[in-house]
Amino acid sequence: MNIQSLRIANAKRLSRIICICFAIGLFAVDAGVAQGRMQQSQTPPKSGTPSVQPTAPGVAAAPKVDPEEEMAYKAFYDAGPQDADKKSQLGESFVQKYPSSHYDEAVYASLVQVYLGKQDWDKFYASADKALALDPNDVSVLTTVGWVIPHTYNPNDLNADKNLTKAETYEKHSIELLGTLVKPSGMTDDQFAISKTEDLAEAHSGLGLIYFRRQQFDESAKELKQATQASAHPDPTDLYILGVDLQNLKANSEAADAFDRCAQIPGGLQDECKKRADAAKLAK
Repeated sequence: MNIQSLRIANAKRLSRIICICFAIGLFAVDAGVAQGRMQQSQTPPKSGTPSVQPTAPGVAAAPKVDPEEEMAYKAFYDAGPQDADKKSQLGESFVQKYPSSHYDEAVYASLVQVYLGKQDWDKFYASADKALALDPNDVSVLTTVGWVIPHTYNPNDLNADKNLTKAETYEKHSIELLGTLVKPSGMTDDQFAISKTEDLAEAHSGLGLIYFRRQQFDESAKELKQATQASAHPDPTDLYILGVDLQNLKANSEAADAFDRCAQIPGGLQDECKKRADAAKLAK
């Protein structure tokens, strides 16, 4: 597993702008994902060529270090997320110039987050596919793609069902990997626990919306309960959809609680959640 793909515990999730719309026969979420989570936990390389130690007979020599490649990767790593255009240009230039670099997977994984923030979906999915081709167990990429697919879901897309199945596979695989993940060096036990908890919450969030899209309200509610209970900062969209799930399951008291929690979070869903909480309480 690529441990470098883990979210560092003190990284902040940037805000997501979620737009809720209503489709005939289904409360559908049309999520415009505004800002990505920049995942840069790998250690930047030091510039310069390290000294080459003599090797014993029969022992393969360490691969030769290219100072220009090291500097190019460091430039990409150092580029801040606030300048997404610069970072994407540096990343694309790097993988084009060094198509066999051992840094390529890390670059593609970071580009996934860059293009998520830019909402450039073609490049987002292309970068994710390349990252996963190099490391099928990249938890960050699996979880992010599995979360984005149901949020950008278009029921009129000919591949809509196929994409939901892909997202479901990614999130389930991510959860399996997180269950057996070994703490990387440099992380405290608390940091590792927080990182795993947040990743699991996001994976369950993705699964919850996948099942909601399929109108599998019971399965959706189970996943979203895990997502919103585990996260220190639950996504208001998850709470909103959980409330809708519970209303469809005739669990109005629980639905009111979910809408109440959503209504406590400032944002575009706050007023709608207040209205739905009141309605659910009257329907008890």
